Amino acid sequence: MLEKYLDINPEVAQALKEGKPVVALESTIISHGMPYPKNVETALEVERIVRENGAVPATIAIIKGKIKVGVTREELEFLGTGKNILKTSRRDLPIILAKGLDGATTVATTMIAAELAGIKLFVTGGIGGVHRGAQETFDISADLQELAHTNVAVVCAGAKSILDIGLTLEYLETNGVPVLGFGTDEMPAFYTRKSGFGVDYRIDSPAEVASAAKAKWDLGLNGGMVIANPIPEQYQMDYDTITNAIESALKEAEEKGVKGKETTPFLLAKVKEITGGASLESNIQLVYNNARVGSKIAVELAKLEK
Repeated sequence: MLEKYLDINPEVAQALKEGKPVVALESTIISHGMPYPKNVETALEVERIVRENGAVPATIAIIKGKIKVGVTREELEFLGTGKNILKTSRRDLPIILAKGLDGATTVATTMIAAELAGIKLFVTGGIGGVHRGAQETFDISADLQELAHTNVAVVCAGAKSILDIGLTLEYLETNGVPVLGFGTDEMPAFYTRKSGFGVDYRIDSPAEVASAAKAKWDLGLNGGMVIANPIPEQYQMDYDTITNAIESALKEAEEKGVKGKETTPFLLAKVKEITGGASLESNIQLVYNNARVGSKIAVELAKLEK
């Protein structure tokens, strides 16, 4: 039944069959997160970093109504330049598949596809979360519910700093999702290493993370795990600069009535504009750093599962 919807790249399928480490990668960052050609260049470099660190990359997307687990170079170009590539979360997935459309996968949908394929480790930039003002809007990312139920560990630079990080952590705690700080006691805030909020546990090595993930799933404790990996210090943005840029972007979004799944792309674009493009470079570097760390965790996890 799954073969109707799922197309696993032969290299990825072989790696999974042989118990080799595989790292899932999302495609929203390609189609909706960066301009061309920087988006494709970044995606190719992330795949190269994953290979360099001993794992097989599996960039995930939906092309012509099929979930692709491991896209080709040509498909990457299409994702970076194509029109009508829909931002696809859990609620969108069945419709986009049924209609034979093209979609870029969010954190939530990438986790779904990764679990279907048997991939346990996923690298992204930052997870979604509880939006500021959610007490009135109820705007909470589907990423958090996916983390509560889907057995995939997610390496990220924390929650995007446009969000309410305190409420995001509360939501994750309620749903039993461990938040591990990789080499840090503080939850990183995407562009910056600090947020003012602590993590559940600090873990300092890929082997420790892999052991914790295996123990969780061995016990039948379903759901994911957040591995919060701070942006390298030399690439982080000034805390006050990014905070002011976010506040300005939030105000403009409210004035323009931007809501729902359009909120995050709008805010990230505005922050990039306000910071003169500096936020884009930080975004790229944190993704590279996450790919390095995530690949090493995938290698350790593969050792434990043999």
